[in-house]
Amino acid sequence: MISPSTILAGTDWLAPALVKPLSRLGLLTVGDILTHYPKRHEDRTRFDQFPQNELPAPICIRGVVEKTSLKRFGGYKKMFDATLADPSGHALSNPIVLRWFNLHYVQHMIAIGQTIIAYGRPRLRGRILTIEHPEFEVVEDDSDASLNVDRITPIYPATEGITQRAFRKLIHSLLSHLETVPDLLPEKLRTTDQRTALQQIHFPDDHDRLEAARRQLVLTEFFGLQLQVAQRRAHTVALPGASHCGTGKLLARLLTSLPYALTKAQERVIAEIRRDLASPSPMNRLLQGDVGSGKTLVALSAMLLAVEAGFQCALMAPTQILAEQHYLNFTRLLAPLGLRLALRTGNRREELASLPLFEPETPGNPDHLSSPQILVGTHALLYDSVEFADLGLVVIDEQHKFGVLQRARLISRRPTPDVLVMTATPIPRTLTMTAYGDLDVSILDELPPGRGRILTELRPDGTLKDPVKFKDYLAAGHQAYVVCPLIDDSEKTDAKAATAELKKWSAFLSPLRCEVLHGRVPPAEKEAVMRRFRDNQIQVLIATTVIEVGIDVPNATVMIIEDAEKFGLAQLHQLRGRVGRGSKTSYCILLTRSKEEFALQKLRALADTTDGFAIAEADLELRGPGDILGTAQSGLAPLKIGNILRDPDLMLQAREAASAIVLADPDLSSPPNLPYRSLLAQSTHQTLSHVS
Repeated sequence: MISPSTILAGTDWLAPALVKPLSRLGLLTVGDILTHYPKRHEDRTRFDQFPQNELPAPICIRGVVEKTSLKRFGGYKKMFDATLADPSGHALSNPIVLRWFNLHYVQHMIAIGQTIIAYGRPRLRGRILTIEHPEFEVVEDDSDASLNVDRITPIYPATEGITQRAFRKLIHSLLSHLETVPDLLPEKLRTTDQRTALQQIHFPDDHDRLEAARRQLVLTEFFGLQLQVAQRRAHTVALPGASHCGTGKLLARLLTSLPYALTKAQERVIAEIRRDLASPSPMNRLLQGDVGSGKTLVALSAMLLAVEAGFQCALMAPTQILAEQHYLNFTRLLAPLGLRLALRTGNRREELASLPLFEPETPGNPDHLSSPQILVGTHALLYDSVEFADLGLVVIDEQHKFGVLQRARLISRRPTPDVLVMTATPIPRTLTMTAYGDLDVSILDELPPGRGRILTELRPDGTLKDPVKFKDYLAAGHQAYVVCPLIDDSEKTDAKAATAELKKWSAFLSPLRCEVLHGRVPPAEKEAVMRRFRDNQIQVLIATTVIEVGIDVPNATVMIIEDAEKFGLAQLHQLRGRVGRGSKTSYCILLTRSKEEFALQKLRALADTTDGFAIAEADLELRGPGDILGTAQSGLAPLKIGNILRDPDLMLQAREAASAIVLADPDLSSPPNLPYRSLLAQSTHQTLSHVS
């Protein structure tokens, strides 16, 4: 008998040639292999009929190789075709061509007369129905045939050096020799035992048992994840904190000086934060708000309440240009109030430290009298050279761009400062329950009045519809951004580069002025470029994603995004948020030359709506939860089988069960809860392994 903890390397029952490919997949123990779940199952008790036309979804077919051909072009490039005939002899069936480009090994695996099972989407290429780069398996007569055909067959994520057949044989053998598997779910959540669930997920007897096993294993995974979240939340609540809330007089002075009123949503969220600041328990709050909803003003309001109580505040931003933008805005808004501000980035230190007009009563630290009351910075705030005096509130902007360990370092001091993390990328509720389950959530679901509409147009031919009209529009006094994926041209890709596009646009738009902004522009020049753009001395700013957040120029009403498919959906939404800052109608033009359906689907999702939450749901649907639930950002292990879009009910069940257990027994020390420690340790191990 073998144990899930058994290490694969050096065992006498595993072929040495399999150790390396398994390790490439991160499979180091027996437990790793048993939880290397199938990515899908094929019902090989029956197969799809050979289609007559192009289909919108993949199919699984079984056929006989009728002929093969190999064509060479462009030097080392190859195209290998295998024509598959329907073995049933169905009268309407036409052959299907399986096609691979530049996969040299495939031609040595397929021969005329072989029976092949292929999975992929049929597309018309001219008059030929073709499946390009299909998943395939050669059907052989062997002793393990019962694992591969005439059953519901598992298909695994694989790599070079290990075939699907080898995976099935290995996992079947492990299941046959596995010792007792502990049940790691509360009894009220279990529908079967863990061993049966593992058996049925890999080699199901029927579709009903497969679904029951999947739900059981998803619940187990979600439960382990929610134990982590619940313990992290309990740990935060138990930390020694302090009240960091003043009376509100300083905040009232700021709000009175503004030429506009707060939205109802801003008033509600400030009230929520104010209650947290007044509590002696540390605040740990997530502020969500769509682009332009006024998150920065809410954060500044929170900082003024803490400063008035005599505490220092820090705001950490992911990029230098965003940190500088915050610093300039805060200087403009807060200098009249007499606050001392400081900027700390990798290569810039600046302080606005004139004799203060406002001096709160301090908590007794003499350094507080001369220290900046608000520090704005990048990762530079994490380093020891930045000394804090009575740090009471930490604000983390665009928090998803920071790792969980970076955030922990900034707040690892006693008493624990209050923490407000902000994101302009709306987070679906299902994701909030996981990656941000240890945070209280505030949502700004209202935009300030008077904002103009943003109209989004997708140009699949990669060109502007009417360039002359665009030039006339700029000549009438408007401004525009042109965003490129690269700074310089690259031999590896034909994606547009900002430096090259500057020359092209400058020549076309002359005498209008174009300038460039990217990550390698020196800080002083960045600030000068942005100042000229804000003053309308520059009509078109050619830039990379350094302008993604924090840039507010109301007169900029056009955003052209070159090679838009190169950007993520959430990032595109952020970029689009740089226009529509004023009362005029604005335009976002997505240029793409891609013909890939996934890329076009992503861009159509952006063009169809400006609702950030709808876009977040679409992004989660397109990319999958595993991509978004990043270990570095959330501190949680990536999901192996659970899908937070497909299974929100299971996530809620797991959350409720885990929260109740941790609330009653935070250390899981009571006898009924001791088995859950192994599940918690397993989740933590997966997290650390993924980070390392």
